[in-house]
Amino acid sequence: MLALAEFRKFHRLRFAISLSLYHSFYTTTTAAMTKSNHGIASSRRKSRKLHFGAPSSIRRTIMSAPLSKELREKHNVRSIPIRKDDEVTIVRGSNKGREGKVTSVYRLKYLIHIERVSREKSNGQSVPIGVHPSKVVVTKLKLDKDREKILERIGKGREAVKSKESKE
Repeated sequence: MLALAEFRKFHRLRFAISLSLYHSFYTTTTAAMTKSNHGIASSRRKSRKLHFGAPSSIRRTIMSAPLSKELREKHNVRSIPIRKDDEVTIVRGSNKGREGKVTSVYRLKYLIHIERVSREKSNGQSVPIGVHPSKVVVTKLKLDKDREKILERIGKGREAVKSKESKE
């Protein structure tokens, strides 16, 4: 009987030690792997819900396109929300290399339509091909005073970050 009691005591102690080791390992590894931005969900389900249920104002920023190298150097801006009448070049997909003016921005489908990028239907009618804005490069911007303000604001922010990094 005494041997059984000692056996149980030994196993309880062994279990407690292994539990404490597990706990210390778990807390140290999770502390190093904390999320950098708690406002963004890591869950695929939640991310998809936010993406496909986004309002038009959020879709505008999601539908940003990178600028060409010349425009990037001129304005100090990497990408900007695409807009009708911008001139773009397709850089990905089967229509790669084709250029044209943006004729429409279809926010509901996350697509843009580009001049002369279309296909023929079986009845002979021509329909525009939708292209995602991330698959194009903006070569010429349609500038008005509001858009110039946006470019100026983004450029100032990027310059501030660069100057801060160079000081350190």
